[in-house]
Amino acid sequence: MLLENDPFLSELTRMFERAKSSGSVVLTMKRYDGRTKPKPRTGKVPEPNEYKCLIRASLGNRKISTVVNHKDVTKFQMAYGNLLKARMDGLKKKDKKGTSARKKAKATQ
Repeated sequence: MLLENDPFLSELTRMFERAKSSGSVVLTMKRYDGRTKPKPRTGKVPEPNEYKCLIRASLGNRKISTVVNHKDVTKFQMAYGNLLKARMDGLKKKDKKGTSARKKAKATQ
């Protein structure tokens, strides 16, 4: 479902909340030139004068997307970054098995 930028961020927040209990949110970003049909094999297709950014998020079978224009990138990136910082609190810490084994080996030498 294609959403505007602000509703996309709101829905993404809800997805992160649902993902805490089970599942994970998959985010993808790619350059988007505005075409909805595939590029023809023959012939010249004019290059767009301004590219956009297509952002997709999915959780289970729920999928959302938005298109960010060139002039709105800074505003969207700030809001998106704040959202990610606020919602990535359930990450697991790495085990430090490798470093403790090395310390023991150095201590015995």
